[in-house]
Amino acid sequence: MSDPGVLLEMKNITKTFPGVKALDKVNLLVGRREIHALVGENGAGKSTLMKILSGVHPHGTYDGELVFDGKSCVFTGIKQSEKAGIVIIHQELALSPYLSIAENIFLGDERARFNIIDWDKTRDDALVYMHKLGLNENPNMSVNKLGVGKQQLVEIAKALAKDAKILILDEPTAALNENDSEQLLRILLELRDQHNISSVLISHKLNEVAAVADRITIIRDGKTVETLEVTRDAAGAASISEDRIIRGMVGREITDRFPRRNNPVGDVVFEVKDWTVYNPDDPERKKLDGVNIAVRAGEVIGLAGLVGAGRTELATSIFGKYYGVGISGKTLINGSEVNLSSIPKAIEQGLAYVTEDRKEYGLVLIESIRENTTLAKLRKIARANVIDEHEEVSAAERYRTKLKTKTPSILQLAGNLSGGNQQKVVLAKWLFSDPRILILDEPTRGIDVGAKHEIYLIINDLAAQGMACILISSELPEIIGMSDRIYVMSEGRITAELEGKTATQEAIMRHILSN
Repeated sequence: MSDPGVLLEMKNITKTFPGVKALDKVNLLVGRREIHALVGENGAGKSTLMKILSGVHPHGTYDGELVFDGKSCVFTGIKQSEKAGIVIIHQELALSPYLSIAENIFLGDERARFNIIDWDKTRDDALVYMHKLGLNENPNMSVNKLGVGKQQLVEIAKALAKDAKILILDEPTAALNENDSEQLLRILLELRDQHNISSVLISHKLNEVAAVADRITIIRDGKTVETLEVTRDAAGAASISEDRIIRGMVGREITDRFPRRNNPVGDVVFEVKDWTVYNPDDPERKKLDGVNIAVRAGEVIGLAGLVGAGRTELATSIFGKYYGVGISGKTLINGSEVNLSSIPKAIEQGLAYVTEDRKEYGLVLIESIRENTTLAKLRKIARANVIDEHEEVSAAERYRTKLKTKTPSILQLAGNLSGGNQQKVVLAKWLFSDPRILILDEPTRGIDVGAKHEIYLIINDLAAQGMACILISSELPEIIGMSDRIYVMSEGRITAELEGKTATQEAIMRHILSN
């Protein structure tokens, strides 16, 4: 007889792909009215486990048993799992941007009579679910006019409309700012406490995991390592520390989350002076206003600011003037003004830009590691405009070894790699272009703590070799832990310059909000 306090039990789940055992007798137990965190390094098997639960990997393609709400379940597709009350919200939101909020909430489950949509009922029912989540927009508004945080709420409203008993959220705060992240976590708590809806939270942000989870299951190398019970004191502090979770994830202590860097800092390599950029969608509006920054050889400078402060716009307008109109100001390398008016010219001058969206702009996912590695500077391996495949293989193998990319072969498609290993291929691509100045835009977004540490070590190694690095990150501990100096941005302007050794999160936020 099943335990009435248990909502979901996954028993001895084993899943094998050709040549790889992705899951090996994994067990997961989620209680009623519980927020259960599922953590592990990239490639540990978390997403595969959730795809089994949702029916993406149908019954018969895995071994083990699913028991949901007291019944043994056999799902052969997403429709069946959703009908049972299991709804997954993926990191890449599944919304139709040009449809309204109300239309998106009931997409595939339209409010209709005699095959004719009842628009009044669609709107009224949408308002019911929207109000539960504090989403006070007009239900007729197009989804593409909402920020990412509110789009997440529309996804949750869709789940509630399907009578979800359990929500599976895959990296729900990866693209959110701090305020939107906090609001989303509050909603998960409210859904648990007021509506008896359980959640499985997959996240690499361990502070968020510790803040809301009732229990934490750790998966490593396709196996269940342990499940930790979380208790809280009177002040709400969790009994489980981030370091304790990390130890379970990686199988060892990471004694210094942000590895120290002791290399000497040289002369100024790159300067941006009086940089002003106008919004291409509204040419009367300044996006950047008189920005001045400088970075030295062997130095890592951080760009801190809220979403919309202009950090990515600064990077992309510098790198080949990819973003913006009416751009004015100067860019100097080693004291001499340089022309960076196109991406090829920027690369030729020694700039490299690691984009914040590695899947959309950083990689060709349907191509191999070998082809992605050499993509930014093909002429290095070309003879009479013909690619030397031997040279290409040699280069890709060299960077795979140097960056410790985990892959059975450089012929592996980039789209089949974990997030951390995809990021290493993006770095390899730009390092192959022989840069002097490396701009890293959210380089650890969506990757686990072990892979983050490896990326930090790579950045430190590049700085030790004399490279000038510019780091953009929304995680203030990362900015402080990795930067020699920090420029604070707000509304397109630099509002402060702080020393990394003495900077605090409070000081950075004060300068962000003082504009």
